[in-house]
Amino acid sequence: MNVSEAIQSRRSTRYLDPTHKLTDDELRKLLSASMLAPSSFNMQNRHVVAVVDQEVKDKLKAAAWNQDHVGTASAVLVFAGRLKAHRATDRFLRDAAKEAREMFEAMIPDFYEGKLELQREEACRTVGLAAMGVMLTARELGYDSCPMIGFDPVQVSEILGLDEDHPPLMMMPIGKATAEPHPRLGLLNMEEVVSLDHFENRAFTGEIEN
Repeated sequence: MNVSEAIQSRRSTRYLDPTHKLTDDELRKLLSASMLAPSSFNMQNRHVVAVVDQEVKDKLKAAAWNQDHVGTASAVLVFAGRLKAHRATDRFLRDAAKEAREMFEAMIPDFYEGKLELQREEACRTVGLAAMGVMLTARELGYDSCPMIGFDPVQVSEILGLDEDHPPLMMMPIGKATAEPHPRLGLLNMEEVVSLDHFENRAFTGEIEN
């Protein structure tokens, strides 16, 4: 399966085989995809908790208003931001060239410090990029997923031991689908969501391929 096929065939799936287990190699491949996602200044301001223990999955299910696919998934990935990543330049620049390290060490802390909204926005961006890589890799492996925000973040933090610096921003059950997903609710036309050169310049027309 190539990238285009993975993009077009990816669907949010809620019907997952509760008896299916991911191999360690499969789980590692999924998590590796999240690690390769880009992030501003290479901060890698995210953390993924991969949950495969059924007892913990059941607790997450309860925190997600008892949505079945959280409990039946082979794995539930919880994507957390790292809001204060900008303070740890020695962590994410440790392998950078000396010139780049010195430049960014002088730039990054002041760029983010005290800007709580920017810190959270940046965490949401990096989590979204990481999650998309995981979903496409899951398709390549023959699995399906369901990115979701339908959960109580306070309860999820308590269950997983996340601190205030690592808010849970997305939950993603992954597993073997047992049924076809529901039909798409409908994609907007390209002219409705894309402009050329300037906002609302409707030069692009046509429908997205399903």
